Amino acid sequence: MVVRDDALPPDPFAGDPNDPARALDEEEVTEEEPVTAQERAELLADLRDLAVYQALLEQRAVRGVVVDCAECQEPHYHDWALLRASLEQLLDDGRMRPHEPAFDPDPAAYVSWEYCRGFTDGVTANAKPALTRQP
Repeated sequence: MVVRDDALPPDPFAGDPNDPARALDEEEVTEEEPVTAQERAELLADLRDLAVYQALLEQRAVRGVVVDCAECQEPHYHDWALLRASLEQLLDDGRMRPHEPAFDPDPAAYVSWEYCRGFTDGVTANAKPALTRQP
């Protein structure tokens, strides 16, 4: 059933600049703070580190990084590509959009950022003596 506009009662707020219904028509625009120079440098460092971590760990069947979420108290599993895309988006837009969580992730296939850092430190520490040995 279609109701004609002229059959409706007049809008009591018609022409009123303080019409409360105006808020329903306007999209809520939230201004994101731009990324500071220091935050940008940290994000770029994280992206460089992520590339190294992926190169070292992906060949060992590690699919990505797990992060314990402070808000929901649940682990969040990020594949390498998803984490890279999120960091790049944060770098470009100053925010990360919501994303779909990993479907039925195998927790054994994900490691923490700290694990990645420690693993990389161990690999590079073992590689340095081999590089500095002289015949």
